[in-house]
Amino acid sequence: MNAPLSSSVHLTCFVPAVNPPTQLSESKIFFDFNDGARVQLPDGEWRVRLSDLQTHNILFETQIGAGMVMSSKKYFVPFHIEVWNKDQKILDHRLSLQDQPVLIQFPVGTLGDVLAWFPYAARFAAEHRCHLTCSMAANLIPLFAQANPTIRFVTPEEINTSEFYATYYLGLFFGDDEHYYQPGDFRLVGLHRTAGHLLGVDPREEPAQITSLEAPRRIVEPYVCIAVQSSTQCKYWNHPTGWIEVVKHLKEQGLRVLCIDQKSCHGSGLTWTTLPHGAEDFTGDLPLLERAELIRHAEFFVGLSSGLAWLAWSVATPVALISGFTHPINEFYTPYRIFNHHTCNSCWNDPRHSFDHADFFWCPRHKDTPRQFECTRLITPLQVIDTLNRVPRRALIV
Repeated sequence: MNAPLSSSVHLTCFVPAVNPPTQLSESKIFFDFNDGARVQLPDGEWRVRLSDLQTHNILFETQIGAGMVMSSKKYFVPFHIEVWNKDQKILDHRLSLQDQPVLIQFPVGTLGDVLAWFPYAARFAAEHRCHLTCSMAANLIPLFAQANPTIRFVTPEEINTSEFYATYYLGLFFGDDEHYYQPGDFRLVGLHRTAGHLLGVDPREEPAQITSLEAPRRIVEPYVCIAVQSSTQCKYWNHPTGWIEVVKHLKEQGLRVLCIDQKSCHGSGLTWTTLPHGAEDFTGDLPLLERAELIRHAEFFVGLSSGLAWLAWSVATPVALISGFTHPINEFYTPYRIFNHHTCNSCWNDPRHSFDHADFFWCPRHKDTPRQFECTRLITPLQVIDTLNRVPRRALIV
């Protein structure tokens, strides 16, 4: 009953579950919950039933000889496994994660997704009282390890899949119409809250608890951090003079403007975005804790729907977030969200469209027309400036 995968984040991007399953019953039946519920059976005449302890639904039942039974559901379900040999029940196991080794795998190569999803992993560990291991990219681990000492952090290369009772995969799954990999379409609940649904915990948002930031303030003068770059053009603020006018305004207010993108110039084909005129070049591939420290002392952060915006939220710096291709529900709440309802918008959160990561100029409704990217092109500099003028000045943190 295992389902084919149709998604933007394939399970092949994660470390696969080990075979055979990691738990062995007294009757020599292997089982675990490392790729949904799995039961491996030796030669015999077996009846296998998989149920949901919360809904009390029978999810699957079959007669089988030697072979493997796997649930189609790969997200958290409180499974009940029952196995009969002819008429004798020989295995009756109810999933219980307490004191069990459990693995949650995060995708590598993304900052915002992991910052958005980690609070739900921590909530999951506390709720189930399990021994949680989180797998993620090596450069992200320093953000979380010190602040979450009861959770073990590893890179994908360090995972030993044979040690886990259960594994859960956090990702965005397009085309999953049967909901094999997610209980509901992530586009309808928001980027971060989808992790709550995948893990079966309260989906209310909260910022990630990250490593304590105690470094002294590097810059004495009041300053603002901005981030203008992103991975595809629909995520950019596409107004032609937007950043130049905003930087000019901020400097007239007596603020230094630090551009903290990883790259000072990025784009594709004939379209490239460079460091805005008047902004100071603080770009570079720096450790994320250094970026977090710089953002923490800023008056506020101005940016796009990107990882640096999630980092700013995590360190409690006011965030002015400019986005049109995502609906405001997609990101964390900020009173300084900048969005234009008078234009085409929210294609990312429209289940009729699947994001194409390979198309830098993805615009599913108006590509190659005069309306392409109007969702942010028609966000005016004055709208952004009006919003920034509402952000209260912060007291210096020394």
